[in-house]
Amino acid sequence: MQLYNKLSAKERAELIDKAGKNRLTLSFYQYAKIGNPQVFRDHLFITWNALDVLGRIYVAHEGINGQLSLPADRFNEFKNHLDSIDFLKDIRLNIAVEQDNKSFLKLKVKVRNKIVADGLNDDTFDVTNKGIHLKAEEFNQFIEDENTVLVDMRNHYESEIGRFKNAVTPDVDTFRDSLDIIEDDLKDHKEDKNLVMYCTGGIRCEKASAYFKHKGFKNVYQLEGGIIEYTRQVNEKNLENKFLGQNFVFDDRRAERISEDVIANCHQCGNPFDVHTNCANEACHLLFIQCDDCKRDMENCCSTNCMEINRLPHEEQKELRKGQGNSNDIFKKGRANHLPYKKDLRNIFDVLQKKSI
Repeated sequence: MQLYNKLSAKERAELIDKAGKNRLTLSFYQYAKIGNPQVFRDHLFITWNALDVLGRIYVAHEGINGQLSLPADRFNEFKNHLDSIDFLKDIRLNIAVEQDNKSFLKLKVKVRNKIVADGLNDDTFDVTNKGIHLKAEEFNQFIEDENTVLVDMRNHYESEIGRFKNAVTPDVDTFRDSLDIIEDDLKDHKEDKNLVMYCTGGIRCEKASAYFKHKGFKNVYQLEGGIIEYTRQVNEKNLENKFLGQNFVFDDRRAERISEDVIANCHQCGNPFDVHTNCANEACHLLFIQCDDCKRDMENCCSTNCMEINRLPHEEQKELRKGQGNSNDIFKKGRANHLPYKKDLRNIFDVLQKKSI
């Protein structure tokens, strides 16, 4: 019985090309009590592997968080399987705005302590006491209200390429980092302001809204289904799109274009650009924004040093990497000091002051 992926990304890509089928990329999450995550995980892998599902799925005692792709002609089978599981019946599936047959190239179903790394002790507050969900039309109305503070619950490299107009974008590397910053900088407005939050697909706001209500915020709201569902509703109902730029996604597409606005800059030359890439030097692999001209001139590398290393024969590169581990820059997501136009550090308080809160 196969319980783990056995094919390389290259082999899987070749199979996708050979199959010649369109695939759907989608995501979903659900907080629920799962008694034995390992047994549940194995059941999902066996069933979904047979359906040619590929993606990254996290299972924990607190629920499930899935980002995946599958052949479009097997969607109904997949949905029927979800509906056969009590806590996943009729769950909202966020269908990707832009489709790519190779958004995922492996099926990874992992048991984790949490389905989102939030660093919170859930025993200290009621995680089911969540904020009020807003559909796209309601959301558009709320964020125009002068009594609303709109907060982006994503990380800096996500909001850098796309965000809602006038949103507060905490300059953080992780979701957990943003929680204390937001609470501290909005502590004087727990009762007189609407705290409206959004993220990619809604999962981070589910936990954050309960946390902020526990911390004393009285008027807490969240964008239902996140940016992905917002875009679907905007297109379906012909609403005004208030999102600027691209929505960062955690698969090989890296982003979905929501509007034609380009609000970011190449980290190497400073020209307007909003497409992330990974440094071609495998020992670095830094995620950063690089325009087409710099990609050509720098050979898809983030520095001349990385470019020189990447020109070496593959075996020499492997020797250089032995015992070195990965560079910490990998986790900086565009903050490396050698990038002259990396995103400026911004404090949430400075943004709020400009809004005269």
